[in-house]
Amino acid sequence: MAEQKVSDFGQCTHVVVRSIPDSFSQQALRMNDCGTVNLAGARRELELYVRVLRDKLGLQVVELPSDDSMPDAVFVEDVAVILDETALITRPGAPSRRREVEAVKKALQDLRLNVVEMTDESATLDGGDVLFTGREFFVGLSKRTNQRGAEILADAFKDYAVSTVPVYDNLHLKSFCSMAAPNLIVIGSSEGAQKALKTMQQMSDHRYDKLTVPDDAAANCVYLNVPGKGHVLLHRAPEEFPESVKVFEKLKDHMLIPVANSELAKVDGCLTCCSLLINKKNDP
Repeated sequence: MAEQKVSDFGQCTHVVVRSIPDSFSQQALRMNDCGTVNLAGARRELELYVRVLRDKLGLQVVELPSDDSMPDAVFVEDVAVILDETALITRPGAPSRRREVEAVKKALQDLRLNVVEMTDESATLDGGDVLFTGREFFVGLSKRTNQRGAEILADAFKDYAVSTVPVYDNLHLKSFCSMAAPNLIVIGSSEGAQKALKTMQQMSDHRYDKLTVPDDAAANCVYLNVPGKGHVLLHRAPEEFPESVKVFEKLKDHMLIPVANSELAKVDGCLTCCSLLINKKNDP
């Protein structure tokens, strides 16, 4: 059953995003101190990202308002995992982020998705740890996601195999990998990234192609399959990761869209973090 849906991989009609609050630059969680966040710069990065999705690619954007009491809420990817018409509302690993789910849950209900909530208090799951390949799920076991969270995800999406991958030295699994096409995993060059890839290859019955980039952070991209445009890849800008961009330029069948993300990255934000992609078969 899962195999038949691979052709839909990357199709998207709607996207949920959330504005950046004033509290973001001072209070957002971070693994390492990567310097002071320029709030205006971060907002500019998000604005350009949203503009690409809405104006260039024609997606319907649902933009949720910011809330100063939730400095991390711009990273909407972590609070839901969406596939077809089902949305699993997660239980974020950082307790300070658990209130973020309410506004996102309401937005997804308004889009008439089948919303499933993770209520088990022993479970944690961040969407940044969930890599869906079109055939199966890989779930990173990290500081933010545990085995119980992965089990509940498997229960919510029963048509697909779910394998777990230990994540060390990074916030999330997708801090160093993502999909660049239905069969193509983009992976960073670090030892941790390569180890995780090896685990994924061992866990899967399927042989994926891989695209290795020099910079782990550049391996997080947004892949879309857009009617009339075909394969589209939002990737980090050349001024940020010039060597990795040279690797992306080998993807001759893709429309490549560079997107700057250096301010958001100071608080561990990746390109996939700032959006929830939804493919509505029946428009509400």
